[in-house]
Amino acid sequence: MSRTATAPRADAREEALVRLGAAFKGVTAATRGLRGRETHRPGELSFAQFHLLFHLAEQGQLSIGQLATAAELVPATATQMLDGLERIGLVERERSQEDRRIVTCALTPHGTKMVAERRAELERHWHEALAAFSAAELETAADVLERLRTMLDGFGR
Repeated sequence: MSRTATAPRADAREEALVRLGAAFKGVTAATRGLRGRETHRPGELSFAQFHLLFHLAEQGQLSIGQLATAAELVPATATQMLDGLERIGLVERERSQEDRRIVTCALTPHGTKMVAERRAELERHWHEALAAFSAAELETAADVLERLRTMLDGFGR
């Protein structure tokens, strides 16, 4: 009897693991799709550009190398993105007085305003999407995602 009592529980756990895996794959696919869609809208900033700007907003003035690392980009890609962002007045770059090889970048007031507006929009969507979940459920979800991140970081090492 105990064998039958545990069987449905194991099946339910396996089904939940399969559902979680599918949902995780869906989130990663949606993120990739978001990156692809946004880069094809002329005149609008891409997901990657906002990612770069968010790091500047959070960390303040950074060298291009530091910003590239934070945004998970190679410095050449970050430099190219910063060229466009500087042209439209969202960032400013300055050569270091201590070491002329280092170029730092920071948000302009216009860039700070744009990032704040975009962050507010994203936070509104975030809160709306997760409104039905309790604090305990959100903590569990955060623990699951952190465990998955740790697992993925361990691959290839």
